Amino acid sequence: MSHFLSVANLLGKIIAVFALTMLIPYGIAIWSDDGSSTIFSDSILVTFISGIVISLITLPYKKELQIRDGFLLVVLVWLLLPCFGMLPLLNYFPELSIAKAYYEATSGLTATGGTVLTGLDTLPYSINLWRGEMVWLGGMGLIVLAVAILPMLGVGGRQLFKAEIPGPMKEAKLTPRIAETAKGLWLVYLVLTIACLIAYKLAGMNWFDAIMHAFTTLGLGGFSSHDASYGYWNSPLIEFVAMVFMLISGINYATHFLVWRTNSLSSYQNDPEIRPYIYIVLSSCIFLAVYLWLMGVYDDPLHALRYAAFNTISVATTTGYSNTDYSLWPIFAPLWMLFLSGFCTSSGSTGGGIKMIRVRILYRQFFREMITIMHPQAISPVKLGRNIISNQIIFAVLVFLFVYLSSIILITLLLTLSGLDEMTAFSAAVASFNNLGPGLNQIGPATTYASLSDFQIWICSFSMLLGRLEFYTLLIVFTAAFWRK
Repeated sequence: MSHFLSVANLLGKIIAVFALTMLIPYGIAIWSDDGSSTIFSDSILVTFISGIVISLITLPYKKELQIRDGFLLVVLVWLLLPCFGMLPLLNYFPELSIAKAYYEATSGLTATGGTVLTGLDTLPYSINLWRGEMVWLGGMGLIVLAVAILPMLGVGGRQLFKAEIPGPMKEAKLTPRIAETAKGLWLVYLVLTIACLIAYKLAGMNWFDAIMHAFTTLGLGGFSSHDASYGYWNSPLIEFVAMVFMLISGINYATHFLVWRTNSLSSYQNDPEIRPYIYIVLSSCIFLAVYLWLMGVYDDPLHALRYAAFNTISVATTTGYSNTDYSLWPIFAPLWMLFLSGFCTSSGSTGGGIKMIRVRILYRQFFREMITIMHPQAISPVKLGRNIISNQIIFAVLVFLFVYLSSIILITLLLTLSGLDEMTAFSAAVASFNNLGPGLNQIGPATTYASLSDFQIWICSFSMLLGRLEFYTLLIVFTAAFWRK
């Protein structure tokens, strides 16, 4: 019980810090006089007081977390923060069910980008900005932010960092101090966000749209302030800016950090994920452009390249923007894009899916098994660059793939059982686990998740959390062994 209370103490502090992030949309609400200032002031008070009360009640149990405590805290953070993140939405949309409000907040904080809202063009600036800010915060990871801030409060963060950071090799250190690493990652994230904001403004967006979409582009969560997403502008230049920064954010931020720290591009060359990531995404853009042109979807090859490139990069990086309804394309194209969303982005990026490094490890393991069949006595270690991958990591990746595929199948079956058609159910499962957002059919890029029942929405919310925390972190809390002393 004392372990749980020590976790609750830190949870209260994180909730209180989270309340302060609402000050930005609150300031926008006051500045623009959009009528939602009271909504945010009430939400800030409820969130901040809740965090402070939890922290004060559990103050006698404050202590350094163990690894198990770190996993529990991460799960509680990602389960509970959407409850507070949805407060402005519930206050502004009284007709919105708790299930759909929680989904919207979870979709933001997990950088998924699926939405249940329509009429985005007419929403107050502050509400749209809060949606975008949640994506931005969740993209890099709220826990990483906590690790950067909480040392000021006398709280260690190594266990949190290990539990939250995606990818199979979590022990790699960028700096000797974990808090310094977290601050470095957030600094790079902030600089790239500002660069994206300026690029959007120069390309033709107004300041608000530039800020909103810089948040969601770097967070790779496709929330937009317009129902038509990037079709609203119909601007190749704006789409080009989005494509560049989506590709950048799909790369491991640890690599960006090392490039910034060493003032050398060699870290990009040495990263085992970048080359296959860029090659697969760009070759898919060209392939699908040619396919759409030959199928007669677009008469002009350049138009085919424009729409194929933007939507392929958006889906492959698990962002979820669109500039056309690609669900109307021949079914092969959107299915291929959904397939890409499962693995293209790098570990340590803001994207979802199983990550490129796991695919590379599985690819190398496949060839090792082929060699072993032909030469049983041969010693052929799995290598990425100069690094030998241990069998422990390989087994972990294989188990992860099994859990990932099994989860997609089970959730697809459950959604089908609840009344969804097969394609909608399958795409919802894939889009949720990969933190992609839009799927196909009922939940395509031209529609929303609003047509789903509350039961189906809860399933998608849980699936997004599973995908964001890469299964183990969340599922381990539900095992009996976790709760044994």
